[in-house]
Amino acid sequence: MARPLFAVVALAGLGLDVVTKLLAVDLLDPQNPVVLASGLLRLQLIRNSGAAFSLGENVTAVFAVLSLLVLLFVLVRLIPRVAHRGWAVALGLLSAGVAGNLSDRIFREPAPLRGRVVDFLQLPHWPIFNVADMCISSAAVFIVVLAIVKGVGLDGVVHTRQPRPAPAAGAQSPSNQSPSGQGSSGQSPDQQSPSEHTPAEQRSE
Repeated sequence: MARPLFAVVALAGLGLDVVTKLLAVDLLDPQNPVVLASGLLRLQLIRNSGAAFSLGENVTAVFAVLSLLVLLFVLVRLIPRVAHRGWAVALGLLSAGVAGNLSDRIFREPAPLRGRVVDFLQLPHWPIFNVADMCISSAAVFIVVLAIVKGVGLDGVVHTRQPRPAPAAGAQSPSNQSPSGQGSSGQSPDQQSPSEHTPAEQRSE
């Protein structure tokens, strides 16, 4: 289920990015931005030679190569291991965003790998961006939540660390342990229950 979901998200995001850029180029005048929602959204057509949100201009070829490497890494190394729907959505959004801007750099003027990306969306106090940039930003949020906040791996396994159980009342103190390091139970530290040392794992959908 995860891999078909990845394909749907990636193709939908890429298709939306391509269509909106074609409409922006055809309908918008760079000298006359369109103001919508009482100024909350502006449609301002620009050609960006940098990265997302018009960052890092004048190094278009570098971003094109890096984008291609990222896309290949996702498709070849990560997607075969994905078994979690959240990761499928995250990587689908990332692939859509990277592929959308990469297609501009390859096919648009002035030359292959040096093409300028079409940006046309602007919020107050925010750089001009496009749908591909939105996909990349959304993917970053998904990845942080899944990997750091929830601890979910690509395979859907949740990695959590169990707290050590509190010592029972009357347990032998370290000063009363035998020189061999064994407690009253006769177990060495290496013979203790694995649950006290190893992280617990459970599968998440």
